[in-house]
Amino acid sequence: MSDDGDLITRPPFRDPPFRDPRLPVRTRVEDLLARLTLDERIAMLHQYAPGVERLGLAPFRTGQEALHGVAWMGPATVFPQAVGLGATWNPELVRRVGEAVGREARAMRARDPRVGLNVWSPTVNPLRDPRWGRNEEGYAEDPYLTSALATAYTRGLRGDHPDRWRTAPVLKHWLAHNNETDRDTTSSSVRPRVLHEYDLAAFRGAVRAGSVAGVMPAYNLVNGRPNHVSPYLREHLRTWTGQELVVCSDAGAPSNLVDSEHYFDTHEEAIAAALRAGVDSFTDHDQNPSRTIARVRGALARGLIDVSTVDTAVRRLLGMRCALGEFDDPGGQPKECDGAFDTPAHRALALEAAEQAVVLLTNDGLLPLSESAVRTLAVVGPLADECELDWYSGSLIRRSTPREALAERLGADRVVFADGLDTVRLRTAAGWVRVPDAATEDEGPTEDEGPAEAVGSLNPAHAAGRTDPPPLTVGDTPTDLSLADWGGGVLTLRAPSGRCLTVAEDGFVRAAAEQPGGWVVQETFTLEAHPGGHLLRHLGTGGYVCVAAGGLKVAERDGGEEGTGTVFRLEVVERGEDAVTRAAARADAVVVVAGNDPHIGGRETEDRTTLALPAQQERLWRAAHAANPRTALVLTSSYPYAVAEAADALPALLWTAHGGQAAGTALARVLFGDVSPAGRLPQTWYASEHDLPDPLDYDIIASRATYLYFDGAPLFPFGHGLSYTAFAYGELSVRREAGLTVECEVTNSGPCDGEEVVQIYASAPGSRVPLPHRRLIAHRRVWLRRGEKVRLFFTVPVEDALGFWDVAHGRWTVDPGTYEIHAGVSSTDLRGTATVTVEGPPPAPRPVLRRGLEAADYDAADGIVLVDRAKVRGDAVACHDGAVGRLLFRACDFGAGAVSMTVEAAYEVTGAGDVAAEGATVEVHLADGTTLATAAVPPTGGRYVYTTVRAALPTSPAGVRDLHITLRGGGLRLARLGFSG
Repeated sequence: MSDDGDLITRPPFRDPPFRDPRLPVRTRVEDLLARLTLDERIAMLHQYAPGVERLGLAPFRTGQEALHGVAWMGPATVFPQAVGLGATWNPELVRRVGEAVGREARAMRARDPRVGLNVWSPTVNPLRDPRWGRNEEGYAEDPYLTSALATAYTRGLRGDHPDRWRTAPVLKHWLAHNNETDRDTTSSSVRPRVLHEYDLAAFRGAVRAGSVAGVMPAYNLVNGRPNHVSPYLREHLRTWTGQELVVCSDAGAPSNLVDSEHYFDTHEEAIAAALRAGVDSFTDHDQNPSRTIARVRGALARGLIDVSTVDTAVRRLLGMRCALGEFDDPGGQPKECDGAFDTPAHRALALEAAEQAVVLLTNDGLLPLSESAVRTLAVVGPLADECELDWYSGSLIRRSTPREALAERLGADRVVFADGLDTVRLRTAAGWVRVPDAATEDEGPTEDEGPAEAVGSLNPAHAAGRTDPPPLTVGDTPTDLSLADWGGGVLTLRAPSGRCLTVAEDGFVRAAAEQPGGWVVQETFTLEAHPGGHLLRHLGTGGYVCVAAGGLKVAERDGGEEGTGTVFRLEVVERGEDAVTRAAARADAVVVVAGNDPHIGGRETEDRTTLALPAQQERLWRAAHAANPRTALVLTSSYPYAVAEAADALPALLWTAHGGQAAGTALARVLFGDVSPAGRLPQTWYASEHDLPDPLDYDIIASRATYLYFDGAPLFPFGHGLSYTAFAYGELSVRREAGLTVECEVTNSGPCDGEEVVQIYASAPGSRVPLPHRRLIAHRRVWLRRGEKVRLFFTVPVEDALGFWDVAHGRWTVDPGTYEIHAGVSSTDLRGTATVTVEGPPPAPRPVLRRGLEAADYDAADGIVLVDRAKVRGDAVACHDGAVGRLLFRACDFGAGAVSMTVEAAYEVTGAGDVAAEGATVEVHLADGTTLATAAVPPTGGRYVYTTVRAALPTSPAGVRDLHITLRGGGLRLARLGFSG
């Protein structure tokens, strides 16, 4: 109706209601759902949903990788790795990167319908352990910083239009996923405080901001239950927003529920449980939906689910597709959904992001370099002339390496280069290994040709549209090969053409790959000692290289017998450090570029076992420094290294993640002072892996992990990063208003313009529970001209700044008391402190007579692991080593006294010898050692079959007491204890 009361006449909409963009999404979805047959709805549950021709619906695919650019679909703008974006500490920059990636996805889809708009990105698992193989995919070890950057990136991907989404982001990987080794069968033991304060916190912000379409469950289990049937999807995720969220499974994970995890007996049970838990889209069996469809039909036939369960999942998927504008007239899409591809703005943004990601770790005055003082610059190291991609990169349209960028800046005649690789020859009893001339003459693909678009390609570098060169042969004359040792005995070998030796599907060894790559890397080898020389094992297949009739070939594995391989003698023509020494001696300054290849020694499916820099690279920086004291080491890597000796010895040390297409140019601009570095470490750099707990220990509180709890001295702390200028901090103040308002004054007191990252932390001295040493609660990256002063204001909700999960009462709480608020330049370099007092009643003790004790809600524990109380929901506690476990519950209020106790537990006996003479027991003690009761738990017939055991308390505890529980017996699961007066 118009303002004057007259009815507004709209032209009739002749298409079905689901195509009417004027109607609410819910109305459109319900209309379309009613038009679909059951078979059509079931088919939509698979990742590759077929089209419905009679309704004009096109096929739809969930899942387009877009971690730092559109991946796997050919050329695209490549931005820095996610951990590099994390190092910028700049949400606004990250939002603009997300916007550029979203626009490129739209533009690429316009010319290739295989490009998806449901993007699986970003990864928001906090970087708890730097040895995680997928460290490059996350933003930070801190949940607040991770959440801030994830919210920014997804806002860019989603766009700002209230109704139409540019792309539909899905957060990865729900939940507590930080290990690759046995990732589909390991269980992350996550107690409630860690769950709420750490793992859930990283996801919560972006979901509440309304900028994500859903999440992807992780491969691992949490507390003994696979993430793909996690009750947290319902209990937490879907309570954070009124928006319908889509849950997309990870690839192959639905089948893992039966095949590797053995959590269910049949696939029908598994898929029914996943649907009931809230999984909507099943990524399984590649593009073949038939088995998923058959399993859903089987689950329906067995009564494990009903049609409404299918409809709920399809309704969510259709809502996402509607929000993407799939059912609208394409010409009617809002400008917000326009696409743009490889624009000057995107190129400039890639450079800006790469510049902002550089972290200056140490500097004794060597940097910035001066073009007038450095007449000759040595640029050395295995990454000095590389622009590396990773598994989730797109193909490079353009690229810059450090060598190229520095040569362009200074002139090629002023740059001396040495890659630092060993030059070697291989000899067999039949002669020298040689690379045929055809391989050395092959120029390979142009830089515009990108990796294969198929996910399963053995090596994207093989899909460049050229003919494979002939295999390596054995003859009278040798070919010099360049050997790179990536640590742990993992080697790559390059021919004089620069091509890597690789193994194709026919098993022959060729100099054919531009770079190592692919899901299964075919370019890595290892040398195994053998009488008379070495065997050369190909790591991609596990087979040994042998001399065959057609050339060098990987022998088919026949039980791993060493006799299937040829014995090679390795002759070193020149050590890489000798070439580096010569280059360094000729130069006025040296830049050593070391680090990792993202496809080797720490990547998806493969965790690292050490933080050490590869020995070959250690030798390079030492040789360069010995020949020229003016040596800077640039670590270009997906993760931190333990490089204490380099930090002590060298005048300058920098780190950057692999910086995408503009990496070389960005580094050159930082080295020569065009840009004052302002990147900050998004995770702690430890002095040694011995400072880290077991990779599978997810309890950051008990294991004292991450900057939040680490008690040792880090090599470089979270938030660390130097500048070419200096910043002075004025008085810090904090006041209570709607939240905490923090005021801080910062001045650029140094010699040049630059950016500072102001970091605000909170701490709680004397807290009744173990809280972080300090916790990041706010930050801002701010540009200041030389001499400029700025007053900054931060407002943070009190609960977010000072709260914690109170296990005694099952809620988020802020204790009364005095807290400290800090402003600093890192988590350990604090420049100002103010206090704030929270008033309120003292914390109440645990009301154990009224509520009892849930076993998982302990305050401290030793020798225990959290397990699934039932397959559907709930946690229980078991002994980690199958023998003894201990729990501590503080401040238990027994009132006037408790006289009896109940123990709810399950005891599964898996073999005749499993029951010790005393069976399984739950012993309850007071802090002074007084035994209150010992409850013997009989075998219950299964791990999910619980019994209630009653025991009298001869000594009646009264008042507020600490309670100690001791569990004895493998197979025992304790769910809860109850007390009565």
